[in-house]
Amino acid sequence: MSLYKRKDSPYWWVKISLEGRQPIQRSTGTLDRKKAQEFHDKLKTQLWDEQRLGVRPCHSWKEAVVRWISESKHKANHWQDLVYLKWLDQHLGDKLLPDINRALIDKIIAARLAGGVSNASVNRTMQVIRVILRRAVNEWEWLDKTPKFRTLPEPTRRIRWLTREEAQRLIRFLPVHLAAMTRFSLETGLRRANVTGLRWSQVDLVRKCAWIHADQAKARKPIPVPLSAAAIEVVREQIGKNLEHVFTFRGKSVTQVNTKAWAKALKAAGIEDFRWHDLRHTWASWHVQAGTPLYALQELGGWESPEMVKRYAHLSSEHLASYVEQVSQLRLVGGVAVATK
Repeated sequence: MSLYKRKDSPYWWVKISLEGRQPIQRSTGTLDRKKAQEFHDKLKTQLWDEQRLGVRPCHSWKEAVVRWISESKHKANHWQDLVYLKWLDQHLGDKLLPDINRALIDKIIAARLAGGVSNASVNRTMQVIRVILRRAVNEWEWLDKTPKFRTLPEPTRRIRWLTREEAQRLIRFLPVHLAAMTRFSLETGLRRANVTGLRWSQVDLVRKCAWIHADQAKARKPIPVPLSAAAIEVVREQIGKNLEHVFTFRGKSVTQVNTKAWAKALKAAGIEDFRWHDLRHTWASWHVQAGTPLYALQELGGWESPEMVKRYAHLSSEHLASYVEQVSQLRLVGGVAVATK
């Protein structure tokens, strides 16, 4: 039977068999039997044209997603893309790629906003769609063009960092295992996953260094990590707790840091609007304030581009002071400005 209903779906489904290829089963996306029949007839004609006349196949969103997931497993934030794709399935799961147009994109944006998420989250979701469709055009040659996307405005966020006094106060209220990882993060600037996943095989206390392998780094480039005396002290405190992982909790590796204990310590320390990742911002801010050149900070932090580091440039102006004095033609004498030659 070419038109049928399934127990797990309210829509009509079609099944089309053509000589020399696997049967095609697909949801019509409609409850109307007449429209479902029209969908069936159109799809069957399309498949016949592809097979007999050599017309380019019309691929579905699901086919594109499966291929893209296979080709993007190397991405550091691959798991996050999978979360977005899971949400998108309710809107695009039964669509063909040519059917994804601006009107449909706008409906998806409206649905995402109705869910109470931020503009930034909406933009990240749309970025996943955009990337997949662009690959379908530029690499797979499944599409001729992509629809236009609109980007929602995002507020410019300030860099959230702690003073040294605030950091000490936070550490004082943290349980031992979180305090150790916090201290190490503030000394190295490593991302959460690189701290929780750090292994003894990545640490050399004699040479006073650690390293993050390329497949563990967000930019997919290895990161050398010089260890300060304070960082070495933290690492030495972990010796004997686990044979494989540096940082542990009750002898087992740590996977979660944004715990109730973290939130409780922040509250007790009187620190608001602060995430674990802000430890990295704090580390970078301290470096800039101490005079570390931005090019050196970029290498230490494993950032892919200088633009990522320039976010912290405003925190230090000492390197500009000599230029200000060089150009200035005024001097204050007895509280009165006088010109100099």
